[in-house]
Amino acid sequence: MNSEAFQGKRALITGGQGFIGSNLAHRLMALGSRVRVVDAALPHTGANAFNLHGIEQDLELHHIDLRDADAIPDLIDGQDYLFNLAGLVSHVDSMEAPHIDLEINAACQLSVVEACLKHNPDIKIVYAGTRQIYGRAQYLPVDEKHPIVPVDFNGVTKRAGELYHMVSYRAYGLRAASLRLTNTYGPRMHCKDGRLNFLGEWIRRLFDHQPLQVFGTGEQIRDLNFVDDVVDALLLAVSDEKSAGQIYGLGSPEPIRLLDLAQLLIEVFGSGSYELCPFPLERKRIEIGNYQGNYSKIRSQLGWQPKISLRDGLACTFEFYGQYREHYW
Repeated sequence: MNSEAFQGKRALITGGQGFIGSNLAHRLMALGSRVRVVDAALPHTGANAFNLHGIEQDLELHHIDLRDADAIPDLIDGQDYLFNLAGLVSHVDSMEAPHIDLEINAACQLSVVEACLKHNPDIKIVYAGTRQIYGRAQYLPVDEKHPIVPVDFNGVTKRAGELYHMVSYRAYGLRAASLRLTNTYGPRMHCKDGRLNFLGEWIRRLFDHQPLQVFGTGEQIRDLNFVDDVVDALLLAVSDEKSAGQIYGLGSPEPIRLLDLAQLLIEVFGSGSYELCPFPLERKRIEIGNYQGNYSKIRSQLGWQPKISLRDGLACTFEFYGQYREHYW
């Protein structure tokens, strides 16, 4: 990655007080970018003011809800890069409040794309997509050509948001790319509950001396990416012209059963236990089974591959929460 591509550049991060967005903001600041963060800081979204601790005085922060479409043109004015990470990610919440999910993940994305086309058509965009759009895997590892059969409304709206970016590229030349993220973990992750991710709740339970709750048999396979690797992918995608109009799936060379993951967490943490639990009904109806992503496209086109092993990433994560967990519980 060419770090000079970010020196002095203006970068807008939507959802920048969230988990991935804040880690990206820290990296961009270190690279010499001029960072603008926008986040509505809605309840239960993972936005956390402490995520920007140490850089909050050096960046530009706006608490704006992107459902206010009239506010978007001023946000994107003059920006070189847009990291479009704002959105709802809770699969359970999308089933319980589907219209809110639709507003934020689809309608807001259309407003962002329209504002870019009208007010900053030369901006380069990376959209945060999700592997959830695939639903239950028909083959493994899952590549970008896999059928899209989402099992929850979040998968529907995230695919709609992605399509607004891709159609705008094909019709108008808007330089947008989408990264279909898998399970991301690491420092600044939401840990209060399991609505946004299961691993954050597991980490909290370890620190609180509670058993990890493994739903079902624990035989389900997942792949996980450490957040620094995901930030690398975002930076590569936004700075490489080959990414325009492209969709990339992320993944890991270390897919792991949830039972083995629970045991690894306990081993790296140094203590703890786990228990098998029946799936809650609201989770069972949208469970996807096994998942492993094929990241060969982004590796061949942009040169991205995960660098942080699962064991090392977990150790780094535990170190962070050992120091700062009072801001995340």
